[in-house]
Formats: sequence, structure tokens, C-alpha cells
Amino acid sequence: MNGIKGWPVWLKVTTWASCMLVVAGLAFAAFWVIRLQLNISKAPLSAGSEKLENTNDRTDRLQILILGSDTRDGKNSQYGSAEDSTGYGQSDVMMLLDISKDNKRVSVVSFPRDLLVDIPKCIDHESGQTYPARSGVMINTAMAEAGIGCAVDTINELTGMKIDHFMMADFNAVKELSSTVGGVDVCISDAVFDPDSGLRLPKGTSQVEGEQALAFLRTRHAFELGGDLGRIKAQQGFLSALTRKIKDDGTLGDPQKLLRIADVVTQNLTVDDGLASVQSLLTIGSRLRDIDVSKVAFVAAPTQPASQDPNRLELVEPEASQLFAALRADLDLTSPGSTESPSPARPADPTAPATTAPAPPAPAYDKALQPVAVANGSGTPARAQELLQTITGAGFTRASTFAAATVNTTVVYYGAGFEDVAKDVAALFGIPAIQQEASVTGVQVYLGTDFTSGTQYGQATVPKDVVNQTASDVICQTANPAYVTG
Repeated sequence: MNGIKGWPVWLKVTTWASCMLVVAGLAFAAFWVIRLQLNISKAPLSAGSEKLENTNDRTDRLQILILGSDTRDGKNSQYGSAEDSTGYGQSDVMMLLDISKDNKRVSVVSFPRDLLVDIPKCIDHESGQTYPARSGVMINTAMAEAGIGCAVDTINELTGMKIDHFMMADFNAVKELSSTVGGVDVCISDAVFDPDSGLRLPKGTSQVEGEQALAFLRTRHAFELGGDLGRIKAQQGFLSALTRKIKDDGTLGDPQKLLRIADVVTQNLTVDDGLASVQSLLTIGSRLRDIDVSKVAFVAAPTQPASQDPNRLELVEPEASQLFAALRADLDLTSPGSTESPSPARPADPTAPATTAPAPPAPAYDKALQPVAVANGSGTPARAQELLQTITGAGFTRASTFAAATVNTTVVYYGAGFEDVAKDVAALFGIPAIQQEASVTGVQVYLGTDFTSGTQYGQATVPKDVVNQTASDVICQTANPAYVTG
């Protein structure tokens, strides 16, 4: 104390002011952390009995399921009746956000709400009630009974992925976020009016926020020929524009802008327990900050009208299996045809003399005469035809296909005298020798569920034309002629 008394007045004032600034800064930070933390609602990640493994949100690859709830409860009561707000609500929007481990790529895969899928057994952790597994039901009903965790479990089962987190927002989140960022630019080929959603837009580019932003995302009539697929393209176009705006405005690097957005979003957001902290949300934001918008790929799960109900959708095979395999392999979806990187070869000995690999000997048989069959036990109806093209392209023109019982492991069977043919056919697909057995006449490639995509066993390939657009693309939505105005 005696030392402080001897300080010059200017130094005392400066020290006092500095201390007050530090205290004010800490108080400001504490206020926002507490406020944002109190905003956050949370729910279990899974509706199963097993606890999912935790990942490191800072350094690991992350899969986050983004859900839009159609609940009409609370602030959303103007969009429906009291009956619409019962239970958990249905997932009006379902997108899988996949952030690569190196933070250089983001894939956003949309699942239409009319898609028919199998839903696993789910437990409602609030009521304790167990709901049995169901087949051939709309995907947006997954969380209606057992909660958000059931939607997560359904996507895990459908894709073979392991989702790390989820974020669920309601109608109000879209309105407030679009207004907070100052509006989002959208483009449409013709002027439209959809009385059901309230969307009214002129031809060309418009800036939407609030109610019109919500109407743009909700409309099931205004784009393409109506339905989920046109709406998904519009949603992806909106998110692309939002990504560009946030990137161009430097929002993720501006604490003041980020706080405003975080405040709006967290008031209308439900997340899993592992993401229910301000620091966790900031970690996700920091990982997205420097990603090149051309590497933010928007994809829709490949679908077609369902055979049992043309008003519903089902996955198209083998395209869907190929997409999910590419996702599991963490491939760059913006590079069609790319495959998993092979294991690094052992470095060559620089002291060894150079050698030239001998050309493979010609087969001692006529390929055009060899009976080769593809038995499809993969569970994917169109899968055999894909491999048949490779076999006939290699000269085995007597090849054929047939449906078979589903099996787990792919095996090449062969009869006496066909060992060399079986070896060559297996080599076309990279099927190892341990999975080649003598037991049939001729040669038979029996496909299993371990070989549902690509033409190289154990290797995933990015299917062609899988990306609808990247965040760098500015695309005008095609107006539905039935809703075009003069």
C-alpha cells in the first residue's frame, strides 16, 4: 500500500481505469455466457438404450443432424391449431451436416420428409415408453412419438453413419435469424404467389427476411412441380445465400455480430447434451469460419416415387448406397469419381536396380465362352446390373444376373476347372482370395451387403451429379407454372 501511495496521480488513474475495464469486460462476458446458456434447451442424442461414443468437437470429423420442427406451440401458434402442437412435432426439415476433420469441406445432405424408411425401436426417455421398430413409414414421423433421438437413430441406421450432435430449430428461428443478418438474397425464375405458405415474390432476385424468409423455406407449391424435392432445392439455395452472406460479412470473425446471431438462435434451438454449452456452439462456429464456400456441398438423398405409394418417396439404388458409402469414407463430394486413398506403399529402396514389371499373361481360355453369374444378395435391387456392366466390359459376354438371399459377405464361387476364370473375375472387383470358394458350376459372384457401392470391393466412390449446388453457386429456383402470377 505504501508503494501505491507514492505513485504519480496519472499512474494511479491509469491503473484504476485499466482495472475497471477488465472488470467491465469480465462482467460483459459473464452476462452473455449466462444469457446464452439459459437460452439453450437440450434433449437426449439417442432414443436407444446404448450411449453413443463421444467425439472431440475441436479436432474430429463431425456429423450434426439439423432438424426443423413443425410444432405450432408457443411463438409458432399462428401457423396451425392446438392439435398441431401436441407431442414433439414432426421434422419438417432434416439435413445431415458433415464437417471434415481438416475443416476444409462441409457436406449438407437433405432427406425429404415424404421419404419412406425403416425406423428402429425407440425409447421416449421422458415417458419411458418404448415404440417398436416400423417399416415403410415417412421419415418425418421418426421423432413425433419418441423424440429427437429417434430421428437421429433413424438416420444412423439409414446411412451407416454415427451422428455426433443434433440441432433442432422452429419456425421462429428462421424468421429472427434472417432478420438479424439483414435479409437473405433469393432468386426465382418467375413471379409466384403461394396462398398456403404466404410466399409472394417477383421474378428475379429478392431479399427476404422474417415471414417471407419462412414462407420461402416452407412452401411446397411454388417451386418445380411442387412437393418435397422442389422445396429441398429452395432450402439449399437459401442456405447457400445465407452462407455467402455470413462469410462476406465476416460474421464468424466478428464477436458483436456473432453474439447477436447466437442470442437469436439459442432462444429457438434444442441441442443434445454434448452440445448444450456456449463453448461447444462457439467451437462449431470457429470450425466453419475459414471453409471455402465452393467446398460446401448441398446434396439430396437420391429418391424416386415409392412403388407402394406414388405420393411418397423411396431411395434410388445403387445411387443412395453409393452416396452413403462416400459419406462414410469422408470423400469430397465436389469431386465426382474420386475414391478412397489407397494405403501408402512401402518406400522403394533407392539402392535397388530398376526393374520393369512383366506384362500379365493372356488367359488360357476364351472369355466369351465362360459362364459367369452375379447373384444379388446385397439387398440393393439394381446392384447386380452395375457389376454386370464391368464383367461384360471385360469380355465375359456370357455373364448374367439373378436375385438371391441377402448375405453379409461377398464371395466368388467357382467349379472344377474354373479356378483361373474365378481369379480373374475377382480381380476385376478387388475381391480377395480368401473370399473365393469352389462349390458351383462355372463362376458366380455372390454379392453381399458389404459391397453395395462402386466397382472396387472395400472402396467407396463419389457418384456423378450427386451435388445439387455448392455455397458458391447462385441459382434461380424454377417457379411452378401453376403458381406463377402475371
